[in-house]
Amino acid sequence: MTDTTPTLDLGPQTAVLARLAEGVTDEQLADPTPCPEYAVRHLLGHLAGLTVAFRDAGRKDLGVTTDTSPDSALPALAPGWREELPKVLAELAGAWRDPAAWTGMTRAGGVDLPGGIAGLVAVDELVIHGWDLARATGQAYSPDPAALRTCHDFLAAAVDDPGRGEIFGPVVPVGPDASLLDRAVGLSGRDPGWTPRS
Repeated sequence: MTDTTPTLDLGPQTAVLARLAEGVTDEQLADPTPCPEYAVRHLLGHLAGLTVAFRDAGRKDLGVTTDTSPDSALPALAPGWREELPKVLAELAGAWRDPAAWTGMTRAGGVDLPGGIAGLVAVDELVIHGWDLARATGQAYSPDPAALRTCHDFLAAAVDDPGRGEIFGPVVPVGPDASLLDRAVGLSGRDPGWTPRS
């Protein structure tokens, strides 16, 4: 971890995600999401997989969960996801409360990276996919303010990164009075005005 990569408690944002997941009905699982290839069920499957991967990355428990690329297959949603997802979200937050998670090297998605960067990627995933899930299922979304600020700053710093196109879509411009959330969503390559009928 560098002096410019502070630790952050992921617990408030994982709690937001757990509440959103609880609000998803079975009838919504086939609905579209802002992620073009994902229905709600795939988004939830992706969230479950990345939560386990970043939990293990924080613990430095490297193996199958941290070695698998998220693009290797369309994410499947396990039958017990309603019970399992809140549990692993809490475990993810717990793993990153250990300052050691933010130091040294780790791995996620088959990529070796510094612990501090992995933590920032985890925050970005939790905030932006939280927006995806809320928007797809018609739920109100108020991300943890500290996580949102961290996510925005991480995305803003990546705008000119040569490898950005491999991870994010083109930046979607937003108005000068846009909220911090809309600015972060735009930086992630999503249209903040997206709806299931878009």
